[in-house]
Amino acid sequence: MNMPKITIVYAALLILLGLVGFFGFGRSSITALIPAFFGVLVLVAGLLALDKKLRRLAMHAASALSLLGFLGTVTGLIKLFTLISGGEVARPAAVVSQAIMAILSLIFFILCLKSFIDARRTLESAPSV
Repeated sequence: MNMPKITIVYAALLILLGLVGFFGFGRSSITALIPAFFGVLVLVAGLLALDKKLRRLAMHAASALSLLGFLGTVTGLIKLFTLISGGEVARPAAVVSQAIMAILSLIFFILCLKSFIDARRTLESAPSV
């Protein structure tokens, strides 16, 4: 699994989500750009992770950002179920955006955990010198 490239894709999706949320809904609130701000930070981490010397630190930073992104938007995911079931929520577009960011962030975080576990297993199974 090429986690630096997956990180860059995740970052691009967050940036796109933020820009669509902001420009697609009349530029009404700067908070619609929050996914894009997270995306830029994750993109920097992804680009740094392309360098093998910086990969470990950069991927840990990206995974921490994804965890923060998930924790900050999980309420939107919960409200999405209310919206889907026909209930009313304040700012439905924001709820959908938060839910998308929560899902993307959770998936990315799980991929990071799997990658960290695989890397640890590879190190442990390597012959020691």
